[in-house]
Amino acid sequence: MADVQINKEAFVSPVLNSSLAKISLESCLMNASGVHCTQESELQDLIEAKTGAVVSKSCTLEYRAGNPEPRYVTIPYGSINSMGLPNNGIRYYLDFIDGNQKNTAKPIILSIAGLTRKENIELLKTASSAQSLHAIEFNLSCPNIPGKPQTGYDFEESKSILEEAFSICSKPIGVKLPPYFDMAHFEAMAAILDQFPLAYICCVNSIGNGMWIDSAEESTVIKPKSGFGGIGGLFIKPTALANVRMFHKLLPHFNLVGCGGVQNGEDAFQHILCGASVVQIGTTLWEEGTACFDRISQELIDIMTKKGYSTIEDFRGKLREI
Repeated sequence: MADVQINKEAFVSPVLNSSLAKISLESCLMNASGVHCTQESELQDLIEAKTGAVVSKSCTLEYRAGNPEPRYVTIPYGSINSMGLPNNGIRYYLDFIDGNQKNTAKPIILSIAGLTRKENIELLKTASSAQSLHAIEFNLSCPNIPGKPQTGYDFEESKSILEEAFSICSKPIGVKLPPYFDMAHFEAMAAILDQFPLAYICCVNSIGNGMWIDSAEESTVIKPKSGFGGIGGLFIKPTALANVRMFHKLLPHFNLVGCGGVQNGEDAFQHILCGASVVQIGTTLWEEGTACFDRISQELIDIMTKKGYSTIEDFRGKLREI
């Protein structure tokens, strides 16, 4: 996209305001579930950082220790992990949200990821009764029933569990999706999601079952699953952008959250250009801590200033196709 000439007298300094689940946000940047959001102290750090919203670690009904270490390793251009859903259980996060929403207007979203369909339903029922909860991020990109693919790759199960979810839960529900790679799969999932009043769609979770090798040791680098793990970071940005773009084209009336490969302001700009209203940051947050939000916010503002954009709506979804 060519830079535009700015009328300096008329130009208004850019702002990063956006919205999610019909909630106004002061920034379009937030954390990705799974990074720096398991403990209360980490969630508090995110509340105090330059984020528009905060999402918790995907939770189960009870505490889970997760997989054995090493289970997360930084690799060139990204990361590989097989965490095993370590979390403190849903009540821990709901208690934190109830306690903090009295002190901050920044929305805190609860991420849920039951290991079975029954557990997901119980999680939704419990979350529905929480007074201070703004929204739920329903993680469809974690394993569900043994012997079957993760829910997001099982279209029949995705539709069925969303039907049940909306029949029992009164809170706004967004979904976090796995990455898709085939046009027919984009269309099949979009047709399902379009049947529900989703608060938002988050694209994408890590690319599953990758592997990284330490040549010196002739070994895998993570312990769980014989070294197979989810790939995140800059590696997955092309896949993430493609997923955001395709779901924006197929479902332009939905709020989209872009997630994957965001290291700097330009990466965030590209996610928004593809159609994202909000951009989540994961691997970079792990590496840099919450200070990354200050840096990426300023880099995004600098790009917007150069191009003459006052808000993200000036360019959101307006990717040129040649």
